Amino acid sequence: MRIVVTGSAGLIGTALVRSLREDGHDIVRLVRRAPTAPDEAEWDPRRGYVAPEALTGSEAVVHLAGAGVGDHRWSARYKREIRDSRVLGTTAIATAVAAMERPPSVLVCGSAIGYYGDTGQRAVDETAPAGTGFLPSVCVEWEAAAAPAAAAGVRTAFARTGLVVAAEGGAWGKLFPVFRAGIGGRLGDGRQYWSYISLHDEIAALRHLIVTPELSGPVNLTAPEPLTNREITAAMGRVLRRPTVCAVPAAAMRIALGEFSEDVLGSQRVRPARLLESGFVFRHPGIDEAIRAALARS
Repeated sequence: MRIVVTGSAGLIGTALVRSLREDGHDIVRLVRRAPTAPDEAEWDPRRGYVAPEALTGSEAVVHLAGAGVGDHRWSARYKREIRDSRVLGTTAIATAVAAMERPPSVLVCGSAIGYYGDTGQRAVDETAPAGTGFLPSVCVEWEAAAAPAAAAGVRTAFARTGLVVAAEGGAWGKLFPVFRAGIGGRLGDGRQYWSYISLHDEIAALRHLIVTPELSGPVNLTAPEPLTNREITAAMGRVLRRPTVCAVPAAAMRIALGEFSEDVLGSQRVRPARLLESGFVFRHPGIDEAIRAALARS
C-alpha cells in the first residue's frame, strides 16, 4: 500500500513510518522544505501547497503534523502557532485530497482528547460534545478543516489521541528522567484523570483506522481505563522502583507553565468506545505494562 504521512519526524510519525515500512508498505513523507531523500515530497501548510506528485497513487493519507502543545509556554504567538499548524495543515491536505481525480480511500487525521476539555470525574466517549477553552476550540477547528476530503467521499477518521506513554519523546518522555532520579510525584492533588496509551498501541490503532472501513469520524485512541495522576504516579514508582513523594503543588505548576498548567491539572476521563467496538485489541491495556513497554524501547 502507498501511504502518505505528514509529521513523520515526530514521536508518533517516526514510529508509524517504521512500522509500516517493516511490513513492506511504500511510504511518502511530506516535508516542509526541499526534498533530500527519494521518499520525501514537499508541502507548505501556510501556502496551502502540496506537491502534485506527492499524493498520486496513494491509498491512504495519515496527517499527524502540528506544533507541540507542551513544547513552549503559551504566549499569544505560540497559541496561534498551535492553532495554525493544525488548521492550515489539515486544510491543505484535505483540499489537495479532494481535488484528486483518484483520491485515496482514507484520510486519517490526527486530533486529541483535548477536544473534550476538563471532564472531571465524568467518563466520556466519542459521543460527548466539545469542551470549552483553548484546546477544545483548536480541536473543533482542526477536525472541521478536513471537511473538503469528507465531502469528496474520502473516508475521514479523526484519531483523538491521549497521553502517549513513551520514553523517547512527547510529554511522557519528560517524566521518565524525573522519576528515574527519584524526584517524581503527583501533580497538584493527583485526582485528575489521565487517559493514556502505549506507543505500540497508538501505532497499532492508527493502522487499524487505515484498514477498517467502518471507522470514520472521531475515534478515541486511549487505553480502555483511564487512571488518576495519583495512580499513574504510583505505577511509575512501582515499575522504576523509585520513591514518588515529591508532589508538585498546583500553584508552582501555574507559575512554571502558565495557562498550559490548567490542562495538565485538568481531568480527562476518556474511553475508546469506538475502537473497542471495532474489534481492536490492546497489547498494553494497563499502565504498568505500558510503562514497561516504553522502557523496553528506550
